[in-house]
Amino acid sequence: MSNFSEKANFIWSIADSILRGYYKRNDYQKVILPFTVLKRFDSVLSYSKDAVVQAYKENKNDDGLELILMSESVDENGKKLGFYNYSPYDFKKLLEDPNNIEANIKQYLNSFSENVKDIFVRFDMEKHVNTLSEKNILFKLVRKFSETTVDLSPKAVSNHEMGTIFEELIRRFSEQSNEEAGEHFTPRDVVKLMTELLFAGEENESGSIKLVYDPACGTGGMLTSCKEYIQNINPDIDIVLYGQEIQDEIYAICKADMLMKGEKAENIKGPYSTLSNDKLSGKTFDYMISNPPYGRDWETDEDEVKSEAEQGYNGRFGAGIPRKSDGQLLFIQHMISKMKTNDKSKIAVITNGSPLFTGDAGSGESNIRKWIFENDYLEALIALPDQLFFNTGIGTYVWILTNKKTPKREGKVQLIDARNEYILMRKNLGNKRNLIPDETIDKITDIYLEFKESDNVKIFNNEDFGYTKITVERPMQLNYQVTEKRLENLYSYSAFKKLAESKNKDLETKIAEEVEGKKQQEAIKEALLAIGDDLYTDWDTFEVKVKHALNQFDFKPAFIKNVIEKLSEHDDSAEYVTDKKGKPKADSNLRDTEKIPLVQNIDDYFDDDVLKYYPDAWYDSKKDKIGYEINFTQYFYVYEPPRSLEDIEAEISKVTAEIQGLLRG
Repeated sequence: MSNFSEKANFIWSIADSILRGYYKRNDYQKVILPFTVLKRFDSVLSYSKDAVVQAYKENKNDDGLELILMSESVDENGKKLGFYNYSPYDFKKLLEDPNNIEANIKQYLNSFSENVKDIFVRFDMEKHVNTLSEKNILFKLVRKFSETTVDLSPKAVSNHEMGTIFEELIRRFSEQSNEEAGEHFTPRDVVKLMTELLFAGEENESGSIKLVYDPACGTGGMLTSCKEYIQNINPDIDIVLYGQEIQDEIYAICKADMLMKGEKAENIKGPYSTLSNDKLSGKTFDYMISNPPYGRDWETDEDEVKSEAEQGYNGRFGAGIPRKSDGQLLFIQHMISKMKTNDKSKIAVITNGSPLFTGDAGSGESNIRKWIFENDYLEALIALPDQLFFNTGIGTYVWILTNKKTPKREGKVQLIDARNEYILMRKNLGNKRNLIPDETIDKITDIYLEFKESDNVKIFNNEDFGYTKITVERPMQLNYQVTEKRLENLYSYSAFKKLAESKNKDLETKIAEEVEGKKQQEAIKEALLAIGDDLYTDWDTFEVKVKHALNQFDFKPAFIKNVIEKLSEHDDSAEYVTDKKGKPKADSNLRDTEKIPLVQNIDDYFDDDVLKYYPDAWYDSKKDKIGYEINFTQYFYVYEPPRSLEDIEAEISKVTAEIQGLLRG
């Protein structure tokens, strides 16, 4: 087998051939993924296996055993691996004693260094070994993984290819269990584009140390992509990777991958939620890249997030809290909080469309966007083609954010419409039908660097995305009349409706109270009918009539007020309803709002677009709210005139003729 796809296919086939009938298909990954990781460790450790086992025998009572074993565990080039296993067993020797394979494999697992043990704890490996042994398929599974066709040695499979095999297996298992989009990893083409955008135009000196972070790192693909990219440009830059992942199994895979690549696996934190349990609190980074989960409820993080939000900008969520159904803007706030205060930091994060426009002025989402724009963090926004991801076909956007823009970008945001920049794949992978090829990635990156407007590029000032939401009031003008039809409106008034309701638990008493209440309702209606059906256009005059009619009931003024409103209808010819100061009262039924761009004078807009149609309207500036939204589609909308009637008729005639021909045939 020469490529990762064939190896992934074979490993996938192991699940069907060994586990079918013993496990649910949704549970295959719980066994196959940890055994794939175990096989990889076994292959990587094979070169210095004998030396480590011998060193353990000679020094097992030595206080410095850990350092000794670490120094003995090396690859073919003598480079320390950073982990070890001192058990005499490996996959081959486990098969030599089939009757004791359960006990032997447990001994094998417990002989790993602590950093690897943690990985298999997260996989719940011992439990699976017990289950496989009980079902009498543990030996079969180990034997299958020991076949030469599953050669996962570094010579046969590079670290990059091994990561791709993991991702391919996870993709297949995710599709099988209908997991949500973006759950664990991001397609390679999207990662490559985000990586190139993140480092485009960056100048990093030789000998410098750069910290790269992903708060939802999944299997770690984005992190390793960043390191590969930087070191391909300048191998003298030291890249240190950090990440956090919430899912046990995915965290275990990421940590295993980092260990086998010689990275500092202790920098990968998990399995904890980044939003509620930031394991890298106080740490800042040079570069951040992420595909946080979108459309996912963050209710389990709610208490901790709200508590931190109460700290204001001393915490991570001082700008606002979005609705609980979507935490993407929480991740963006979190990443911004990790920017360096005395140096430049840069972020590339991918989201769906929701964070761009969801939430009205004054909402948590809008306030977060307002904070981002007012602090000039957003540098560029790139709309990507749909159908790029394995488990979803929705459109996505890459945000480029930084705390130190170049002079030409200060106060500005670049929008790039790359929705048509893709090629069709030869074979679909789940919902992934489109691919961004390397030459297109270069094209989009060049467009980003050029910072020039074109049909697919727009450049705006930050203020262009902001607006003031004003509340437009119109005076209350009502006519009043007592009719059978209007009296029915009384039942929509809660206090009137409750007159015929009872909360008494005793059934007989409850019925009696409700009957008495209905009698009172009818009595009120009869009393009001005594006013007559004359039409009134003045509140005060009609109020006197109603008070007199209901005087026997001793109702409070609020009840009288609501009765009058239920007997009224809007009437442009009626007198204004005024308050005690003689000012017109606002009619809540006519209340409306207007979004006025920040760059436009509110009074001028009000004169031109409101008073022209409603001369007696007004607005209260105390109710104004500032909002921000990015209506991406609007900025790139191109009007397409409707087809002519002649063309439509001709097409209908053609289709009709074809149908008739088929029917005759």
